[in-house]
Amino acid sequence: MALTATITEASWLYPLKARNSTLSWGAHGIIYFARHPFLYPLLRARLLPCILLSAFVLTNLFLWTYLPQVAFLAIFHGRHLAFLNATFLVLGEAAAITALLFECFFADETLVDVFDATLINEGCSHLVATSRMVDPTAGDPVKQLGKPMTSAIYSPFSLRQIIEFVVFLPLNFIPVAGTPLFLVMTGYRAGPLHHHRYLHLLGFTKQQRNTYLNRRKLRYTWFGMTALILQLVPVLSMLFLLTTASGSALWASRLEKKRELAENSNDPEPGPNYQDDPA
Repeated sequence: MALTATITEASWLYPLKARNSTLSWGAHGIIYFARHPFLYPLLRARLLPCILLSAFVLTNLFLWTYLPQVAFLAIFHGRHLAFLNATFLVLGEAAAITALLFECFFADETLVDVFDATLINEGCSHLVATSRMVDPTAGDPVKQLGKPMTSAIYSPFSLRQIIEFVVFLPLNFIPVAGTPLFLVMTGYRAGPLHHHRYLHLLGFTKQQRNTYLNRRKLRYTWFGMTALILQLVPVLSMLFLLTTASGSALWASRLEKKRELAENSNDPEPGPNYQDDPA
């Protein structure tokens, strides 16, 4: 509780100063995951492949590509900044490669389970039940998860996102401002993908989904930046991929409760035209 209060009451960093601000959902996801042991089996099932894959990719990138990139960046940034920016560059490369490999071979089903179990625990089991079997008598939220009845994808594979990630990597060559700019550009694209599952559960059409996301571009950009920063943490990047799924589900549960409240108040249905300020 003390850690939660420290994170959510900080007044010196926008937008963390708001209790339910978009940027803070990444931090809430970490705390939520740690405080709910029913999620641990989902982590244990992937923990060893996570660590081995992340360590293998990171070790090889630092061993073979770090110093050449430092040498190249030193031409533009000077020696000291070159080491710092090359570190971010290699971590970004490692995060992209590891996430791609992990999501392709290990993670997406686990991310869906983390997302759905969090929704169930937050009182949104009816939403999950639109896409998969839910057994409320089975015990904890993870055990309640049954077989999917429709496509169950947390974040769809996006070749465009991968290409843009590679294209944006050279932004790190720009002194000082390059790395923050890289985080903003990649966060802008990655953020909305974390609610692909939520919008699928709502049954939104492509047009509704685009309208909904376009009205929340800034909030999803902040969330995408947070997720990317967490994935840059060596070895723990895949753990934070799971906690981010939990955080995105917490955010979705809050949006869903506000949507239901508006419906029960006889307001117009808050679909694509609904504004959920300040979440």
